Amino acid sequence: MAHGDITHIDIPADDIARATAFYSQLFGWDIAESPGFEGYPMWRAPNGISGGGIGPREGNLLVPRSYVEVDSIDDTLARAQELGGRTIQEKAEISPTSWWASFEDSEGNQIGLYESTTQPG
Repeated sequence: MAHGDITHIDIPADDIARATAFYSQLFGWDIAESPGFEGYPMWRAPNGISGGGIGPREGNLLVPRSYVEVDSIDDTLARAQELGGRTIQEKAEISPTSWWASFEDSEGNQIGLYESTTQPG
């Protein structure tokens, strides 16, 4: 993935099992939990490129949120603030080689950020 690519979409749900069944049956998505992410089943679209997770509707995940791959979360959050946005979630580790954060844009929309130090092989 390159800087600016959409990498992940979070879908909030009041009932994870119900939402999992809904999207699986509606779109044919393969949806399963991964070790370390219990209670947050991950989905993959048939094109194999798009994917995301279904998480509890709580905290700052109240509406669907798209994640954008960036070269540097720190630099992107700083630039978003310069342009009138505000940080919602500071940079947090997903794994030793990946991080996420989120911000609100100038129009009140939530956008997620994803940074990884792994390079495609």
